[in-house]
Order: sequence, then structure tokens, then C-alpha cells
Amino acid sequence: MMMQFLLCQNDTIQVGGKELLHRWIEQPDSWIWVDLYGEKPEVEHVFLSEQFNLDEGAIIEAQRDRHPPDFEAYGNHIYLLLKPLDAESDSLDFNTLQLAMFAGERFLVTRHSKESPYLAKLWQNLVDNGCADESPLSVVSSMCRRVAQRYGKVLLNLEQRLDVIEDELFDSPTDTLMKELVSYNTGLRKMHRILTYYVDVFSKLRQHLHKKGNHQRDIFDDIYALIERFNSLAELYQNVITDLIEAYISLNGHRLNQIMKVLTIVTVIFIPLTLLVGIYGMNFENMPELKSEHGYYILLSTMSGIAVLLLYLFRRTRWL
Repeated sequence: MMMQFLLCQNDTIQVGGKELLHRWIEQPDSWIWVDLYGEKPEVEHVFLSEQFNLDEGAIIEAQRDRHPPDFEAYGNHIYLLLKPLDAESDSLDFNTLQLAMFAGERFLVTRHSKESPYLAKLWQNLVDNGCADESPLSVVSSMCRRVAQRYGKVLLNLEQRLDVIEDELFDSPTDTLMKELVSYNTGLRKMHRILTYYVDVFSKLRQHLHKKGNHQRDIFDDIYALIERFNSLAELYQNVITDLIEAYISLNGHRLNQIMKVLTIVTVIFIPLTLLVGIYGMNFENMPELKSEHGYYILLSTMSGIAVLLLYLFRRTRWL
């Protein structure tokens, strides 16, 4: 369980416990960042309601285990819920963590369901370099840009892999490739769903900032454009994968047809040959050909002639 406090005043950073809240209240030119991870929900709720007067519904939503990305603007703060990739996710077999951010003019509250290395890095960067040019909303924008870039990195890595799969698919379509494509399709569907939420969320956020005339609006315009681009890429790659799956099915169908064609030709050739062998394999005494001096060779020649004739006919009809 952890509740961290970072107080910024001019270019001075202080890190500590709840005692920083009193300094924040006493210093109107300061802002505070509170990071929550692993606290009991009831303790969080009381703390956030009393100290920052946050919206009750937003607090409850932030504490839910599973909730889609969301944005709401309230009187003294904005609420932003994101689904960043977790630290281990660099492919479409990804997991997310839930990150809720409450940002006011003089405070930032972050709450996350798992440890976030990038959030820790952002925190440490403020501690090391100071916060002269930072504000609660600038920290939010840095986090949002990082979230978008992580999704973009996964998508761009996928593009390279799809190029390789496309070449392999037409050279030697295998079940392994099919399983890989189905796995990618499942991951892309999940990512596309999240990014679609993000498009709506960041559209509302940038509209709010433009309405307020906030100087961070241009940064969030760029983030919105980035999210839109990655959402379009996710949709495009879904279509590409669908086309590749259909191509695999078509190639497999063609390969099966070729096998069936060969089996059919072999069967048609051997039916008359089997008939002849069956006739002359019967144990009747009165079969003149059996006593013929050249009967064996005549039968072999006849069978060979039938086989050659059928092969010729198959060639003429372009079955071969």
C-alpha cells in the first residue's frame, strides 16, 4: 500500500508524506501530486473527497477493476481514465493497467491498479530536474503521450511482422502461420476497441481545453492526432489480417482441390485396370485367353494403352 506526495513550488521539489498537504494549503503558488497505489478503496474515497473535493461518481469509477477509458470535466478538476500497456507488453499479446488521473489547477492525483514504471520515471524526472515549467496538466499530457506512443510501437512492430507473414504465406502456408494470424486478429480487436474509446476521450478533452483557452490545448491536439492515426492503423491491420486469413483459406482450398484432382485421376485410371485384373483373376476353367501364348503380354499392353489413353484425355481437358 502506498500514498506518495510530491510538492512543487517554483522550481523546488519536496517529496514526503501527508504533511506536505498542509504546506500546499499554506502556499498558494504551489501544486501537489498525490500518487495512489494499493490503498484500501474506503481510505482513498474519504481522502480524495475531503482533501480535493473530487466528484464522488468519478472516484467510484476510478476504483472499479475494469472500466473503459473515460473523460469528464467538473468544476475544479478534470477526470481522465486511461488503459496504458503494462511494463511487460511489447506485442499484441498485451495486458493493460488502469490509470485514473484527477487534475486541477493546483493538484494532480494519480491512481493505478498496477505498478507503472513510466509514471515512476515521470515522478523521478520531476525530482531530479525540478518543475519550473511543469503543471498538473503538463504531467497529464506527458503521460498521455507516452500511453499513445506505447500503443503505436506495438502496431509498428506488427507491420514489419505482417510483411514477413505475407511472403511466407504464399511460399508455404502452414497451420502455425494461421494460428499466429488469428492471435494477432484477437489482439488487434482488443486494441482497436481501446483506441476507439481513446479517440472519443481525447476529442472531449481537447474540446474542453479549447473552450477554457488552456495553453496545453495544442499538445493535446497532437496527442489526439496521434491516437486517431494509431486507431486507423489498428483498423487497417485488422483488414490486412482478415485478407491474409482469407488468402490462407483460399490457398488451402486450392491445395486440397489439387490433391483431390490427383486422387480422382489415379482412381479413374485404375478402375478399368482393376476391372481387367478382376476378370482374369477369376478361376473359371473355360477362359481361352489364359491358354494363349501371348495373353499375358496382350493384357499388359491393353492395360498400358488404357492408362495412356486416359492420361491423354486428361491432358486434352487440361486436368493435368
